[in-house]
Amino acid sequence: MAGVALIIVVLSLVLAGSDSAGSARGAVISAGVASMIVIGFVTRFETSGVRAREIAVIALLGTLAALLRVPFAAIPGLQPSTYIVICSGYVFGPVAGFMVGAMTALVSNFFLGQGPWTLFQVVAWGLAGASATLLRVFVLKGRHLSIFGFVWGVVFGLIMNVWMWVAFVYPLTARTFAITWLNSLWFDGVHAVGNALFLGLLGVQTVRVLERYHRRFYWIHGDADEEQLRPAESDVSSVDE
Repeated sequence: MAGVALIIVVLSLVLAGSDSAGSARGAVISAGVASMIVIGFVTRFETSGVRAREIAVIALLGTLAALLRVPFAAIPGLQPSTYIVICSGYVFGPVAGFMVGAMTALVSNFFLGQGPWTLFQVVAWGLAGASATLLRVFVLKGRHLSIFGFVWGVVFGLIMNVWMWVAFVYPLTARTFAITWLNSLWFDGVHAVGNALFLGLLGVQTVRVLERYHRRFYWIHGDADEEQLRPAESDVSSVDE
């Protein structure tokens, strides 16, 4: 996912140039790439046949993650909401994980302030949730979640720094980008360490709880055949009895 930020950096450097008009083009490029990512995931979500109960779970998790962010806003860089987003993506899949991350940014910024940065926070948290499914290839352990969370603390900062760089820094050069990134190392470090702590201490338990809801609602992953993943009607009726 760091490739997203890298693509924006390279395109901005190649197409923007060092004049003010070039800087404006860089801002348009970055916003365009971010918008395409969001539109792609939203379209996939809308066409996936999502049901009302699944929307309710996504809304609940997104709201919970957003509310967790608000009281920690006084500690710059500490984002406990990222741990909820990653756990949600791990259990419910990449599209649901992206939507939980997107809701986290949108809802929390109603309290903390909306602005052009919201789009890039949507992308950063959304991709954190979407990429969490990569962890399924490993045995679920706290250290795996911690490492993943630490990496995403750094990547999140990279994505936000790209937006800050193309929107407010002039001229757009490799040197000014490096300075922009270095100036945020403290905040990115706090975010990364916080993610590692939250996921290491609470990640496995949170995933287990969400997996119980997953089984209860017969959530469908990807494009798999629904009948293969849904319990037989006789099994459901026997449980209800």
